[in-house]
Amino acid sequence: MGEVQKGLFSVIEKLKGNAELELRIVLLGLDNAGKTTLLKQLASEDVNTITPTQGFNIKSVASHGMKLNVWDIGGQRKIRTFWKKYLENTDLLIYVIDSADKKRFEETGMELSELIDEENLKGVPVLIFANKQDLATASPASEIAEGLNLHTYRDREWQIQACSAVSGEGVIGRNRIIPTIVHFGF
Repeated sequence: MGEVQKGLFSVIEKLKGNAELELRIVLLGLDNAGKTTLLKQLASEDVNTITPTQGFNIKSVASHGMKLNVWDIGGQRKIRTFWKKYLENTDLLIYVIDSADKKRFEETGMELSELIDEENLKGVPVLIFANKQDLATASPASEIAEGLNLHTYRDREWQIQACSAVSGEGVIGRNRIIPTIVHFGF
């Protein structure tokens, strides 16, 4: 995984310019990418009892004087058509990618690209979790960033970081939430 350690709230401050007291975060990605596991890690809940999300989960995570209202929306193909209904007033988009599922990189890249073009996400910062880094077949976050052409997203701030939602590495550290930063782009 990456070399630099920062708190998620530092990331939010960097992406948003300042830490607001309450943020609406939409958590998206293909089915089986690890969105709900990531959400449960953020909320310090048990990650051993997860089933596929058929609709959405909403969690409020309070830390560092901030309240994060996180919307975890299912990633099955039939649900993705409804994603845009949840994008209004989004402060931060977290997009989760299964780093070990190379067969779906093109599909996840197309979905992310369509999201970036959504009017309700215009200028909204994007935090991409390159999840499942604990698997031997996982692609490094830097390789995923290159494959997704993230450097072409010039109308917003973005960041990609390696993580394992199951183990918490890159998501939660000793001081609560500590993701590992791999790349930050403008």
